[in-house]
Amino acid sequence: MTAPGRRSSTFTRLLRHGFTDPSAAERLLEAPELAPVRQDPVLLEALGATADPDLALHGLVRLLEAQPGPTDHRELLDTVIAAKPLRDRLLGVLGASAALAEHLARHSGDWRALVTYEPRDLHPGVAEFERGLAEATDPVSLRVAYRRCLLSIAARDVCGTTDLAESAAELADLATATLRAALALAKAAAPEDAAVCRLAVIAMGKCGGHELNYVSDVDVIFVGEATEGADETKAVRAATRLASHMMRICSETTVEGSIWPVDANLRPEGRNGPLVRTLSSHLAYYQRWAKTWEFQALLKARPVAGDLDLGEEYVAALQPLVWKAAERENFVTDVQKMRRRVVENIPVAELDRQLKLGPGGLRDVEFAVQLLQLVHGRADASLRSGTTLDALKALAAGGYVARADFAQLDAAYRFLRSMEHRIQLYRLRRTHLVPEDDADLRRIGRSLGLRSDPVADLNREWRRHATVVRRLHEKLFYRPLLDAVAQLAPGEARLSSEAARERLIALGYADPAAALRHLEALASGVTRKAAIQRTLLPVLLGWFADSADPDAGLLNFRKVSDALGKTPWYLRLLRDEGAAAENLARVLSAGRLAPDLLMRAPEAVALLGDGDGGGLEPRPHAHLEQEILAAVGRADNGAQAVTAARGVRRRELFRTAAADIVGSYGTEAQPAAADQGALVDLVGGAVSDLTAATLAGTLRAVVREGWGDTLPTRFTIIGMGRFGGHELGYGSDADVLFVHEPREGVDEQEASRAAGRVVSEMRRLLQIPSADPPLLIDADLRPEGKTGPLVRTLKSYEAYYRRWSLVWESQALLRAEPVAGDEDLGRRFVELIDPLRYPADGLTDEAAREIRRLKARMETERLPRGADPKLHTKLGPGGLSDVEWTVQLLQLRHGADLPGLRTTRTRAALAAAAEAGLIPAEEAATLDEAWVLATRVRNAVMLVRGRAGDTFPSDPRELAAVGRYLGYGPGRVGDMLDDYRRTGRRARSVVDELFYGS
Repeated sequence: MTAPGRRSSTFTRLLRHGFTDPSAAERLLEAPELAPVRQDPVLLEALGATADPDLALHGLVRLLEAQPGPTDHRELLDTVIAAKPLRDRLLGVLGASAALAEHLARHSGDWRALVTYEPRDLHPGVAEFERGLAEATDPVSLRVAYRRCLLSIAARDVCGTTDLAESAAELADLATATLRAALALAKAAAPEDAAVCRLAVIAMGKCGGHELNYVSDVDVIFVGEATEGADETKAVRAATRLASHMMRICSETTVEGSIWPVDANLRPEGRNGPLVRTLSSHLAYYQRWAKTWEFQALLKARPVAGDLDLGEEYVAALQPLVWKAAERENFVTDVQKMRRRVVENIPVAELDRQLKLGPGGLRDVEFAVQLLQLVHGRADASLRSGTTLDALKALAAGGYVARADFAQLDAAYRFLRSMEHRIQLYRLRRTHLVPEDDADLRRIGRSLGLRSDPVADLNREWRRHATVVRRLHEKLFYRPLLDAVAQLAPGEARLSSEAARERLIALGYADPAAALRHLEALASGVTRKAAIQRTLLPVLLGWFADSADPDAGLLNFRKVSDALGKTPWYLRLLRDEGAAAENLARVLSAGRLAPDLLMRAPEAVALLGDGDGGGLEPRPHAHLEQEILAAVGRADNGAQAVTAARGVRRRELFRTAAADIVGSYGTEAQPAAADQGALVDLVGGAVSDLTAATLAGTLRAVVREGWGDTLPTRFTIIGMGRFGGHELGYGSDADVLFVHEPREGVDEQEASRAAGRVVSEMRRLLQIPSADPPLLIDADLRPEGKTGPLVRTLKSYEAYYRRWSLVWESQALLRAEPVAGDEDLGRRFVELIDPLRYPADGLTDEAAREIRRLKARMETERLPRGADPKLHTKLGPGGLSDVEWTVQLLQLRHGADLPGLRTTRTRAALAAAAEAGLIPAEEAATLDEAWVLATRVRNAVMLVRGRAGDTFPSDPRELAAVGRYLGYGPGRVGDMLDDYRRTGRRARSVVDELFYGS
């Protein structure tokens, strides 16, 4: 006996052999069924070699208990001890699959299926599995026979007799045999249906690709034709009944469970389409209606059951269409977008455990391989395999994938698929989630040969392989483009120039020859710079391809790299800070404005490198003004001072444009901004603050150059229009009024001459042609318009407004705000105009009618000839003018009584009007949405074309770029225009009610 408190030698041996519950195992070993062999060391060694010794022992005891008699019991025990192949196979299955152990306990004689060990048994095919299922006469016996066959596949798998690819192929062959058996049962149940139709079953997905999982939906498509002399309509109905019955035989739950679901949702029109179509109907659908993903799915189409000749006709008819899919517009983007959509639909709680669909998962490898097959399989038939590993190997052999990348992806895919197999084998349940329980992870790890610390080693290997996949799957498409133009090691395969051209066209490059020249210039050679470029470019090319103009993105990148290539920090910044490279790619491919600003001073690329995005945060007005005034103070003369101020303005315009683009496009780490209004406010505030600071610096420079420290007259600048409203766009002029007041003792004429010289010199210096964008000053909103003096004294303004002011001038003054110069004079100007813009008695009816007349005349006279009024952002229905004039009418009427309306900002005034109950909240939201959208379109046009415009571009590529900025993916330009018109119509109906009173 074992002394109390001491462990038995058996307990210790069990621990050493990997049992996690030695006490329970001891009790099982004491069971009478194991009496003849419980001391046999061979048994413990064999149990310890399994994935889960506790599970294997428990399954063995249950199997022995289930034997019908002593003879069967003794036969099983003798075979287990004496026959190593059977012992390893049986215990291996029992230690890996509780579900198959349960099957063996119910069907106690099926263990004999594991005894035979002949050469043909090592790699059975469809014929062998058909023989294994031949005795099935109904759905129940089919399930029993199916699992008996599955036992042998699992045994070879867990014992290492077959590798991952061979096991997956066997599972697909067993599925083929099962579909044939199920169809035979269906035909036997309805011979009259079978007589009038030909029915072909086309395997899709992993079954079609000859790479099936243990538990997976078996994807199929059905093709039906009438037999000779039969009516086609009746034949299709008969085929549909047979197909439905076949699906039920496989899918329905019986006393023996189900086999697997048969899924026909990949058929034309999916669930909404007919289950069975004729070949001509299939062909018509794919020729006219099919989407890119449907051709991608057809890569794996394979006839497996029913009329195989008809199935071959189906494949032969559709294959030419499959290999033309890469010629479709937005092909690559469609495939990548579908992949992103899959990831976005994964529940957050499952994302980190998703072996198949998550980032770095199996689907990443499969999508990347299929993408390359579709692009290059047109010209290279060796790539047309439906099996992922075979296709990957062929891609590497042809130089379409770098060999190092192939080796890493092949190993990662095999490991991840093996994990998936072991997870599903345990319960024979369809799942792609890595379990969280340590016992499950331990069993999986041991089954994959990780024995020292199975849980930690499994997690480490899984994460390592997932990281490899995540890093390579995007780059896989782009790296060979560089190899095509770079110097490779002897014997290394490379893309042909034609294959490289095909790939670039598929990515959306309009001039692949020029793109290859840029790649050669950037990546060729043995320098450290070229090596870093070869690391960066595969990722950058993907980001360029995600834009509307990949050619421009690559060309601009070459220009920036040529300008900065010799600086030590440039490539290091892009290599070491992921945000910098992606931000740069977005900025360079989003249009003309931001790249033009960057080319004038390429060192501004450093702004893109702050990992947390702070480098793109617009700087506050006070900081800008401080920097500009300091730069002006260091300059030798006025021209140099204003050049310095304009240089700061250019840099900050680039910062703002980059922040706008990155926020609109989004990045891998940060999705596109959901609040479009916030982006509009960011641009409007940043550009307005920058303009104000630039004017302040220019004013300081002009005064210092002409008069020293003190101008003979106090001088202030009043922002008007969008400038005063903090709503400037990239291409907006600065609307201003100039106000001065002679200093004590200074002659008024002298003061006026000085003020006039200041204004003319400021305008001249800010418009001198240079590398920096000009700042145009527009003073046309001054009293008497273009015919009046450019600058007036405060008293002159007071006299004019008291005597001559018109209602439109009161309306214009709603946006007046001091922006630079003498603060006290600016404050007194505001005090002067407040009674005009917020009249104490509100707006008279006559004044309101005059405003309406002015607006109607403006829309009629100023709308450009030939322009589509519904797409004009300023004067069209629901455009900027509609919203702003409606808000301003409310301000003129109620501003005196409601302090919240006394703001120069349109959105703030609209919100205040809603809060005060002057406009229903829903209608305010409608106007706000329209105003934000119109402003975003104007900003987009300037970013894309490099010049201002109030309408959508007519050039298709520019129009697509505007769409990308607004969040519309490739091919959705029509949706963008429809949405704009719809938003404008809704806003116009509100304007008609509030502004026109109709």
